[in-house]
Amino acid sequence: MSEKAGAERQAADGGVRSVQRAVELLSLFDETSTVWSVSELARATKLPKTTVIRLVATLERAAMVWVRPDGQVAPGAGLLRWASLSQSAWAMPEAALEVMGSVAELCRETVNLYVRQGVARVCVAQHEGPQALRHVIRVGDELPLWAGAASKVLLTAAPAEVIDEVASGSPHGPGFADVLRQQVEQARADGYAVSHGEREVGASGVAAPVADSDGRVVAALALGGPTARFTPEQVARFAAVITASADEVSDMGLARALVRA
Repeated sequence: MSEKAGAERQAADGGVRSVQRAVELLSLFDETSTVWSVSELARATKLPKTTVIRLVATLERAAMVWVRPDGQVAPGAGLLRWASLSQSAWAMPEAALEVMGSVAELCRETVNLYVRQGVARVCVAQHEGPQALRHVIRVGDELPLWAGAASKVLLTAAPAEVIDEVASGSPHGPGFADVLRQQVEQARADGYAVSHGEREVGASGVAAPVADSDGRVVAALALGGPTARFTPEQVARFAAVITASADEVSDMGLARALVRA
């Protein structure tokens, strides 16, 4: 590689790293941590304080963070535009939300709708169950694809190389790919998937595919809750309900709203 080409590649890689670092910094802000000091951000990101200062300055110019008079860093007003855009782009049809509400009422568990984005699944809609002890996932949360019933369903539509990549990034290592493929094939054969304690001990799920008019899986409709309530009898009941409901949502042409995934 020539010196010029090497320099260009390094510059490109550096640019990507800068974006990734900025995104990682922004991801630290949530409902429980709305304000950070620069020192706290440096410790959390494991980046040099000087690098964090530069990232904060860049993000502040884009109004994505706000440096308060006391020096604390908070989410910026510019994020309101992105939040509004995201809500508009991913808004689910009212009819689909009504189906999710009916499932939550019937099964008394939280219902989530997930789409696959790369090697992760993202919750794009939710209807909480009525019980005090329930599955805690927020709309917008990004979860790994190596665990969970919804992941198995979403991976039925993924290329083989995606499963390899998911397995490589899992706690089980690349060798987990064969196990994951078996689980995905089982989900495809059954028309739904079940999981117990894969991502978090004590949490279970049942999920079924939402498909487009050509039968391609575009989303997963999932029930989640404490494992103690997901007995074999209840799982069989939940699977019947969630599968029928996913088919109902599929018939609504929801794929048009999810084609971005």
